[in-house]
Amino acid sequence: MNRNNFRMAVLRGLSRERKRIPCKYLYDAEGVALFEEICRLDEYYLTRSEVGLLERHAEDVARLAGSGRRVIEFGGCSSRKARMLLDALDQPLAYVPVDIARQPLTESAKRFAESRPELPVTPVCADYLAELDLPNEPAAPALGFFPGSTIGNLSPRLAVNFLARCATLLGPRSLMLVGVDVKKDERLLTAAYNDRRGLSAAFNLNILARINRELDGDFDLSAFEHSARWDARQSRVEIEVVSRAGQRVRAAGQRFTLGRREPIHTEYSYKYGDAEFHWLARQAGWNPVATFGDGMFSLHVLDHTTRH
Repeated sequence: MNRNNFRMAVLRGLSRERKRIPCKYLYDAEGVALFEEICRLDEYYLTRSEVGLLERHAEDVARLAGSGRRVIEFGGCSSRKARMLLDALDQPLAYVPVDIARQPLTESAKRFAESRPELPVTPVCADYLAELDLPNEPAAPALGFFPGSTIGNLSPRLAVNFLARCATLLGPRSLMLVGVDVKKDERLLTAAYNDRRGLSAAFNLNILARINRELDGDFDLSAFEHSARWDARQSRVEIEVVSRAGQRVRAAGQRFTLGRREPIHTEYSYKYGDAEFHWLARQAGWNPVATFGDGMFSLHVLDHTTRH
């Protein structure tokens, strides 16, 4: 992680009229550890549902992929889901996890390589939402893997842009497997981001603790609270840290004023029906060829070879 990029993002974000910090900065080592705990919560249905779909349909994905694919995982800090996919694939040639959090990425890739010594594992520490270079070898068709409903953290416009870049990056004859959270009862949605143990709150507030650790910040975490609410009109969960009172805070040598109840936006989580996501994929140059769902979550196989 480039600390200067974090510094510039924080200074820009806190200087805006509507303050925000990009959600990718939630995932430092502490954030990744907290998120892995969240994934085990009863309320957080997303991981449980996606893993269940992979257990039932990894072989179906493998049949569509055929033999000799290299797997590129965007957001590869935890290889659990990629392992399920690679175990089902016929003669995978390489695994390339890509993530911005260097330490968790490196540790996860090392564990994976030790468990699969026959499979080349090449971690790439980079922001997959920016310009990205991938290893060219082996020269084989790619299967992109974007699990966890991380696509929902992007606005629809940015989701199309990201998927279009993936089409170019992965190249001809590529496929992509994308995990997407679906619309459902508001109570289930809000509970997933407001768990009883307070792990979601700790994960969200960790962005302020990270500013304190890395940018000489003086945020008092007890002066902020976690907020996650469902916006039905936008079909998204909106996540913020909210100032409990008017206050002045410091980050990277600069001072910022926050009003009482003023939010700092940290994350969106958009939810899509199958037809809505298929429309996004087509706008980005992909053709949806298979969808697997359980009413709670969905997996979509996208093809970059079929003429639209």
